[in-house]
Amino acid sequence: MNLLATLHRWAGATIGAILIVLGLSGVALVWEDQWIGVPGANDRADVSASALTRTVNSAIAHHAGLTRITFAGDSIGLHQAAYADGSGAYLNGQGAIVEQWSGMWQRPELWIFDLHHYLFAGDIGKTITGVAGLAGVFFVISGAILWWRTRRTFVFRLWPKRMTRSAIIRQHRDLGIIVAPLLFVVMLSGTVMIFKPIGAVLVAPFPATVEHPALPATQVDRTDWNAIFRLAEKTFPGAEIRRIQFRDGTTSIRLRQSFEWTPNGRSFLRIDNTGIVTVDAPTATLDRQSVTEKFYPIHAGKVGGNGWKIVLTLTGISMVMLGALAFFGFWLRRK
Repeated sequence: MNLLATLHRWAGATIGAILIVLGLSGVALVWEDQWIGVPGANDRADVSASALTRTVNSAIAHHAGLTRITFAGDSIGLHQAAYADGSGAYLNGQGAIVEQWSGMWQRPELWIFDLHHYLFAGDIGKTITGVAGLAGVFFVISGAILWWRTRRTFVFRLWPKRMTRSAIIRQHRDLGIIVAPLLFVVMLSGTVMIFKPIGAVLVAPFPATVEHPALPATQVDRTDWNAIFRLAEKTFPGAEIRRIQFRDGTTSIRLRQSFEWTPNGRSFLRIDNTGIVTVDAPTATLDRQSVTEKFYPIHAGKVGGNGWKIVLTLTGISMVMLGALAFFGFWLRRK
């Protein structure tokens, strides 16, 4: 037990600072749509086929190298265009540019996203955040084990009674056991999105994903956006058209059906450079793929409405408090 306590303290003292950064940036991203501050963000945009056609044409004309457009939805009334050189723009429901940028540092939601996912260090930073998430899972489990020995002295406090090392440790221990289940969910869901093999182990008990029947292929004019969007609406009745992506000569239309949790969906129409359309049509079956796609919306507060966002916010603030006070108590209050 002493070895476990030592590992818990030293790991927290070294990785805790990263978890503080992830907690603060995560809370900011949960409420991104509320503070984004761009004109028209709270409007209800027209997402009909004709309106989306106007948006795509406007985005293509605005700047060369369009890579994707994420269309407006319930959470934000603006379309977001991204270009190969790192620039981007927000477009309103009429296809007009209302905000544009040449790099991520000009928009807070972009650099906060990069900080939370990559620590401004690309793939290396992404791996570090994954390791920090694994460490967070270890903190939750080991902390619960260590708390059990002192359970009779439990007192709920948001802040230490005194800023002494013993009082900080006691507050850290008792606050940690209250938020442990939520921290476990947040840490684990974030980790499995980075380390896919861990996610594969978690979803292994569910039925294997069955190959969906292929729908008959058809052909369209790759420049006739109105026809493409109408085909998407016909193929997936009632689904939201969420995104259009351009990659390696293929145009992908991404849609979200009512049973999908992922905000941009996982239903696709793909159009190759000859205009042949193929369809990826997932079903509502609770298989490994459908369980895997739920990790992100749970982690990012994209399901459950404002209630779950508030829960995630409290969890993130608790993570920051636990990390900051533990860091302070370990390094600055050590004898």
